[in-house]
Amino acid sequence: MDYMKLGNTGMDVSRICLGCMSFGEVKPGGHQWVLNEENSRPIIQRAFELGINFFDTANLYSGGTSEEMVGRALKDYANRDEIVLATKVWGRMHQGPNGMGLSRKAIMSEIDKSLKRLGTDYVDLYIIHRWDYNTPIEETMEAMHDVVKSGKARYIGASAMYAWQFHKALYTAEKNGWTRFVSMQNHLNLIYREEEREMMPLCKDQKIAVTPYSPLASGRLIRDWSETTYRFETDAVQKAKYDATADKDRLIVERVAAVAEKRSVPRSHIALAWLLQKEQVAAPIVGVTKITQLEEAVGALSVQLTSEEISFLEEPYVPHPIVGAQ
Repeated sequence: MDYMKLGNTGMDVSRICLGCMSFGEVKPGGHQWVLNEENSRPIIQRAFELGINFFDTANLYSGGTSEEMVGRALKDYANRDEIVLATKVWGRMHQGPNGMGLSRKAIMSEIDKSLKRLGTDYVDLYIIHRWDYNTPIEETMEAMHDVVKSGKARYIGASAMYAWQFHKALYTAEKNGWTRFVSMQNHLNLIYREEEREMMPLCKDQKIAVTPYSPLASGRLIRDWSETTYRFETDAVQKAKYDATADKDRLIVERVAAVAEKRSVPRSHIALAWLLQKEQVAAPIVGVTKITQLEEAVGALSVQLTSEEISFLEEPYVPHPIVGAQ
């Protein structure tokens, strides 16, 4: 396993992050393809064995049961001091007033609930899941600062927003002497590259680590075009992200397959290697439902794409509608 510093911090993270949205109890209106605890624990254990120390979940995932499962596995398999544990806040956790968002009230309540579910005194990275248009950014940033100063989080990060919003948050923190974001968890892969226009240059300038989600485009980059899976058929989120541009994306998917065949490696190696060669990318967040998928993701660290291969993979790309930022 390779490790690197998370942005402009001294904290070491594995170059592959295990995304834990795949783990949890099936809930009404939630993902129907998630793995229960019996099936998720072997994957988490294998991640430790492979040297992965970076784990990403969220309070929203499967109604909090993802955090519970990950927390129990951490206690059984890992040394807490070596693990980098991330979770998120923003999504609706209960009905009625103050059930979601980034108000001081919501943040202070949700960090305690997340820590209880995770069974730990602190998280290493506390991430705002989306931008909250109904709360002043000053209120959010001061609350996140206070979470860090209270010892409940070591660092803070952000996810899925417009570059102007992220810059405003960074500026607000700097102006007031509050804790700054150290990472951006954005939507980036070979068939969705809109983040390269503004967010990636901003992160480079501000020394922000990038931890892309959906690095394999929910599996579309690594399957034959006609192949389907249970997740593909039931996951409304990935359909909303990629169905509208499917015809345009097909050529890129075919080029990933061509490069993989030429190199005699799995297609996931090529899709992840493309991300890993980007200067600001610390660790793609890889969600898996099988141990073999996890092992393939780690194997991508051994692949170095040539400039010719990168150009070949990137050349068919066309602009896409914004997906992720709201």
